[in-house]
Amino acid sequence: MTIDQIIASAFAEDIGDGDHTSLACIDSNKKGKAKLLVKEKGIIAGVELAKKIFQNADKNLQVQVFINDGTEINPGDIVLEVSGSELSILKSERLVLNFMQRMSGIATATHKLNKLIKHTNAKLLDTRKTTPLLRELEKMAVKIGGGENHRFGLYDMILLKDNHIDFCDGITKAIEKTHQYLKEKNLNLKIEVETRTLDDVKEILSIGGIQRIMLDNFTPEKLKEAVELINGKFETEASGGINETNIRAYAETGVDYISVGALTHHIKSLDLSLKAVK
Repeated sequence: MTIDQIIASAFAEDIGDGDHTSLACIDSNKKGKAKLLVKEKGIIAGVELAKKIFQNADKNLQVQVFINDGTEINPGDIVLEVSGSELSILKSERLVLNFMQRMSGIATATHKLNKLIKHTNAKLLDTRKTTPLLRELEKMAVKIGGGENHRFGLYDMILLKDNHIDFCDGITKAIEKTHQYLKEKNLNLKIEVETRTLDDVKEILSIGGIQRIMLDNFTPEKLKEAVELINGKFETEASGGINETNIRAYAETGVDYISVGALTHHIKSLDLSLKAVK
Protein backbone atom coordinates (compact mmCIF):
# COMPACT_ATOMS: atom_id res chain seq x y z
CA MET A 1 0.00 0.00 0.00
CA THR A 2 1.37 3.41 -0.98
CA ILE A 3 1.60 6.36 1.40
CA ASP A 4 -1.21 8.15 -0.45
CA GLN A 5 -3.41 5.07 -0.15
CA ILE A 6 -2.62 4.78 3.57
CA ILE A 7 -3.58 8.43 4.15
CA ALA A 8 -6.81 8.13 2.14
CA SER A 9 -7.84 4.94 3.92
CA ALA A 10 -7.03 6.41 7.34
CA PHE A 11 -9.14 9.51 6.67
CA ALA A 12 -12.02 7.33 5.46
CA GLU A 13 -11.81 5.20 8.60
CA ASP A 14 -11.76 8.20 10.95
CA ILE A 15 -14.16 10.65 9.32
CA GLY A 16 -16.88 8.43 7.89
CA ASP A 17 -19.74 10.72 6.90
CA GLY A 18 -18.28 13.74 8.69
CA ASP A 19 -16.46 15.16 11.71
CA HIS A 20 -19.74 16.01 13.38
CA THR A 21 -18.15 17.33 16.60
CA SER A 22 -16.20 20.02 14.76
CA LEU A 23 -18.97 20.72 12.28
CA ALA A 24 -21.38 21.27 15.17
CA CYS A 25 -19.37 23.95 16.96
CA ILE A 26 -16.80 25.46 14.59
CA ASP A 27 -17.69 28.08 11.97
CA SER A 28 -16.86 26.78 8.51
CA ASN A 29 -15.02 29.99 7.56
CA LYS A 30 -12.96 30.28 10.74
CA LYS A 31 -9.17 30.31 10.39
CA GLY A 32 -6.72 29.32 13.07
CA LYS A 33 -3.29 27.93 13.90
CA ALA A 34 -2.01 24.92 15.87
CA LYS A 35 1.45 23.79 16.96
CA LEU A 36 2.82 20.26 17.21
CA LEU A 37 4.29 20.06 20.69
CA VAL A 38 6.87 17.56 21.96
CA LYS A 39 6.15 16.02 25.38
CA GLU A 40 8.86 13.36 25.48
CA LYS A 41 12.56 13.09 24.58
CA GLY A 42 13.39 11.09 21.46
CA ILE A 43 13.84 11.21 17.68
CA ILE A 44 11.13 12.88 15.62
CA ALA A 45 9.75 11.01 12.61
CA GLY A 46 6.80 11.58 10.32
CA VAL A 47 7.21 15.31 9.70
CA GLU A 48 7.14 14.91 5.92
CA LEU A 49 4.19 12.56 6.28
CA ALA A 50 2.35 15.13 8.39
CA LYS A 51 2.76 17.68 5.61
CA LYS A 52 1.18 15.21 3.18
CA ILE A 53 -1.71 14.55 5.57
CA PHE A 54 -2.47 18.24 6.03
CA GLN A 55 -2.34 18.82 2.28
CA ASN A 56 -4.60 15.83 1.69
CA ALA A 57 -7.14 17.26 4.14
CA ASP A 58 -6.99 20.77 2.69
CA LYS A 59 -4.58 22.04 0.05
CA ASN A 60 -4.89 25.53 1.52
CA LEU A 61 -3.42 24.55 4.90
CA GLN A 62 0.01 26.11 5.46
CA VAL A 63 2.65 24.11 7.35
CA GLN A 64 5.80 25.70 8.79
CA VAL A 65 8.37 23.11 9.88
CA PHE A 66 10.86 23.94 12.66
CA ILE A 67 12.32 20.48 13.30
CA ASN A 68 13.00 17.96 10.54
CA ASP A 69 12.74 14.16 10.53
CA GLY A 70 15.58 12.38 12.32
CA THR A 71 16.31 15.22 14.76
CA GLU A 72 16.66 14.69 18.51
CA ILE A 73 13.79 16.38 20.35
CA ASN A 74 13.04 17.36 23.94
CA PRO A 75 9.86 18.22 25.88
CA GLY A 76 8.63 21.69 24.97
CA ASP A 77 10.04 21.69 21.44
CA ILE A 78 7.68 22.80 18.68
CA VAL A 79 8.05 20.61 15.59
CA LEU A 80 5.74 22.52 13.25
CA GLU A 81 2.86 24.93 13.03
CA VAL A 82 -0.16 24.49 10.77
CA SER A 83 -2.50 27.33 9.86
CA GLY A 84 -5.70 27.65 7.89
CA SER A 85 -9.22 26.28 8.24
CA GLU A 86 -9.86 25.18 11.81
CA LEU A 87 -12.17 22.44 10.53
CA SER A 88 -9.37 21.05 8.36
CA ILE A 89 -6.82 21.23 11.21
CA LEU A 90 -9.18 19.36 13.54
CA LYS A 91 -9.93 16.76 10.87
CA SER A 92 -6.19 16.08 10.48
CA GLU A 93 -5.17 16.23 14.15
CA ARG A 94 -5.57 12.63 15.26
CA LEU A 95 -4.26 11.13 12.04
CA VAL A 96 -1.10 13.23 12.19
CA LEU A 97 -0.52 12.39 15.85
CA ASN A 98 -1.23 8.67 15.53
CA PHE A 99 1.26 8.25 12.71
CA MET A 100 3.93 10.60 14.08
CA GLN A 101 3.82 9.18 17.60
CA ARG A 102 4.31 5.61 16.38
CA MET A 103 6.92 6.54 13.78
CA SER A 104 8.84 8.61 16.34
CA GLY A 105 8.75 5.69 18.77
CA ILE A 106 10.26 3.43 16.12
CA ALA A 107 12.89 6.00 15.12
CA THR A 108 13.79 6.55 18.78
CA ALA A 109 14.21 2.83 19.47
CA THR A 110 16.29 2.42 16.30
CA HIS A 111 18.51 5.37 17.17
CA LYS A 112 19.07 4.02 20.69
CA LEU A 113 20.25 0.62 19.44
CA ASN A 114 22.34 2.15 16.68
CA LYS A 115 24.30 4.23 19.19
CA LEU A 116 25.29 1.01 20.99
CA ILE A 117 26.90 -0.51 17.88
CA LYS A 118 28.27 2.56 16.10
CA HIS A 119 31.86 1.54 16.96
CA THR A 120 31.43 -1.62 14.83
CA ASN A 121 30.68 -2.30 11.15
CA ALA A 122 27.41 -4.08 11.93
CA LYS A 123 24.26 -2.61 10.36
CA LEU A 124 20.91 -2.64 12.14
CA LEU A 125 17.99 -4.14 10.19
CA ASP A 126 14.24 -4.25 10.65
CA THR A 127 12.04 -7.24 9.78
CA ARG A 128 8.57 -8.03 8.38
CA LYS A 129 7.14 -7.84 11.91
CA THR A 130 5.19 -4.70 11.08
CA THR A 131 1.61 -3.52 11.46
CA PRO A 132 -0.38 -4.85 8.48
CA LEU A 133 -0.79 -2.19 5.76
CA LEU A 134 1.55 0.23 7.58
CA ARG A 135 4.86 -1.39 6.62
CA GLU A 136 5.87 1.47 4.32
CA LEU A 137 5.63 4.00 7.16
CA GLU A 138 7.18 1.83 9.85
CA LYS A 139 10.15 0.92 7.70
CA MET A 140 10.49 4.60 6.80
CA ALA A 141 10.73 5.36 10.52
CA VAL A 142 13.51 2.78 10.93
CA LYS A 143 15.53 4.56 8.23
CA ILE A 144 14.87 7.94 9.85
CA GLY A 145 16.25 6.47 13.09
CA GLY A 146 19.44 5.37 11.33
CA GLY A 147 18.63 1.71 10.64
CA GLU A 148 18.34 -0.14 7.34
CA ASN A 149 15.44 -1.99 5.78
CA HIS A 150 15.52 -5.74 5.26
CA ARG A 151 13.12 -7.08 2.62
CA PHE A 152 9.80 -5.29 2.22
CA GLY A 153 7.80 -8.44 1.59
CA LEU A 154 7.82 -12.04 0.46
CA TYR A 155 8.33 -10.93 -3.15
CA ASP A 156 11.69 -9.13 -3.16
CA MET A 157 14.10 -11.82 -1.93
CA ILE A 158 14.27 -15.46 -0.88
CA LEU A 159 14.57 -16.10 2.85
CA LEU A 160 14.61 -19.79 3.69
CA LYS A 161 13.64 -19.90 7.37
CA ASP A 162 13.30 -22.81 9.78
CA ASN A 163 9.78 -23.78 8.69
CA HIS A 164 10.69 -23.72 5.00
CA ILE A 165 13.71 -25.90 5.70
CA ASP A 166 11.78 -28.34 7.90
CA PHE A 167 8.89 -28.62 5.43
CA CYS A 168 11.41 -29.17 2.65
CA ASP A 169 13.36 -31.88 4.53
CA GLY A 170 16.59 -29.99 4.99
CA ILE A 171 18.81 -27.11 3.95
CA THR A 172 20.39 -28.73 0.91
CA LYS A 173 17.08 -29.71 -0.63
CA ALA A 174 15.58 -26.28 0.10
CA ILE A 175 18.46 -24.48 -1.64
CA GLU A 176 18.38 -26.84 -4.63
CA LYS A 177 14.63 -26.45 -5.10
CA THR A 178 14.95 -22.67 -4.75
CA HIS A 179 17.52 -22.48 -7.55
CA GLN A 180 15.29 -24.64 -9.73
CA TYR A 181 12.29 -22.38 -9.03
CA LEU A 182 14.20 -19.16 -9.75
CA LYS A 183 15.45 -20.59 -13.04
CA GLU A 184 11.97 -21.74 -14.09
CA LYS A 185 10.42 -18.37 -13.21
CA ASN A 186 13.33 -16.38 -14.66
CA LEU A 187 13.73 -14.50 -11.37
CA ASN A 188 16.88 -12.84 -10.07
CA LEU A 189 16.44 -12.76 -6.29
CA LYS A 190 19.03 -12.90 -3.55
CA ILE A 191 18.91 -15.95 -1.29
CA GLU A 192 19.32 -15.91 2.48
CA VAL A 193 19.19 -19.06 4.61
CA GLU A 194 18.49 -19.28 8.33
CA THR A 195 20.75 -21.53 10.39
CA ARG A 196 20.29 -22.82 13.93
CA THR A 197 23.57 -24.65 14.51
CA LEU A 198 27.17 -24.63 13.38
CA ASP A 199 26.45 -27.85 11.50
CA ASP A 200 23.83 -25.93 9.48
CA VAL A 201 26.48 -23.33 8.67
CA LYS A 202 28.94 -26.01 7.55
CA GLU A 203 26.28 -27.55 5.33
CA ILE A 204 25.67 -24.22 3.58
CA LEU A 205 29.40 -23.64 3.17
CA SER A 206 29.64 -26.96 1.35
CA ILE A 207 26.68 -26.13 -0.95
CA GLY A 208 27.08 -22.41 -1.68
CA GLY A 209 24.81 -20.65 -4.13
CA ILE A 210 23.42 -18.12 -1.66
CA GLN A 211 24.21 -14.55 -0.59
CA ARG A 212 23.60 -14.38 3.17
CA ILE A 213 23.52 -16.69 6.18
CA MET A 214 21.17 -15.84 9.03
CA LEU A 215 22.44 -17.04 12.40
CA ASP A 216 19.34 -17.38 14.54
CA ASN A 217 19.44 -17.48 18.34
CA PHE A 218 23.20 -18.00 18.49
CA THR A 219 24.96 -16.78 21.62
CA PRO A 220 27.57 -14.06 20.97
CA GLU A 221 30.27 -16.69 21.53
CA LYS A 222 28.76 -19.12 19.02
CA LEU A 223 28.07 -16.27 16.62
CA LYS A 224 31.73 -15.23 16.66
CA GLU A 225 32.69 -18.82 15.93
CA ALA A 226 30.23 -18.98 13.03
CA VAL A 227 31.38 -15.65 11.56
CA GLU A 228 35.00 -16.83 11.66
CA LEU A 229 33.97 -20.11 10.02
CA ILE A 230 32.12 -18.30 7.21
CA ASN A 231 35.17 -16.05 6.82
CA GLY A 232 33.60 -13.54 4.43
CA LYS A 233 32.34 -16.13 1.94
CA PHE A 234 28.79 -14.94 2.52
CA GLU A 235 27.13 -12.02 4.26
CA THR A 236 26.17 -12.76 7.86
CA GLU A 237 23.11 -11.71 9.85
CA ALA A 238 22.41 -12.25 13.55
CA SER A 239 18.81 -12.53 14.73
CA GLY A 240 16.74 -13.70 17.67
CA GLY A 241 16.55 -12.29 21.19
CA ILE A 242 18.78 -9.29 20.50
CA ASN A 243 18.07 -6.15 22.53
CA GLU A 244 19.81 -3.18 24.13
CA THR A 245 21.38 -5.37 26.84
CA ASN A 246 23.27 -7.63 24.44
CA ILE A 247 23.42 -5.97 21.02
CA ARG A 248 26.92 -4.59 21.63
CA ALA A 249 28.26 -8.10 22.24
CA TYR A 250 26.63 -9.37 19.05
CA ALA A 251 27.94 -6.46 16.96
CA GLU A 252 31.49 -6.99 18.23
CA THR A 253 31.57 -10.54 16.77
CA GLY A 254 32.16 -9.07 13.31
CA VAL A 255 28.71 -9.97 11.98
CA ASP A 256 27.55 -7.85 9.02
CA TYR A 257 23.90 -7.32 9.98
CA ILE A 258 21.77 -7.52 13.09
CA SER A 259 17.99 -7.83 12.62
CA VAL A 260 15.70 -6.78 15.45
CA GLY A 261 11.97 -7.37 15.01
CA ALA A 262 11.21 -5.36 18.14
CA LEU A 263 12.07 -2.16 16.25
CA THR A 264 8.58 -2.24 14.76
CA HIS A 265 6.52 -4.69 16.82
CA HIS A 266 7.53 -3.91 20.39
CA ILE A 267 7.96 -0.16 20.73
CA LYS A 268 6.44 2.63 22.78
CA SER A 269 4.95 5.55 20.88
CA LEU A 270 6.45 8.97 21.60
CA ASP A 271 4.20 11.49 23.33
CA LEU A 272 3.26 14.40 21.05
CA SER A 273 0.28 16.76 20.98
CA LEU A 274 -1.31 19.29 18.64
CA LYS A 275 -2.43 22.44 20.47
CA ALA A 276 -4.35 25.45 19.21
CA VAL A 277 -2.38 28.69 19.16
CA LYS A 278 -4.43 31.50 20.70
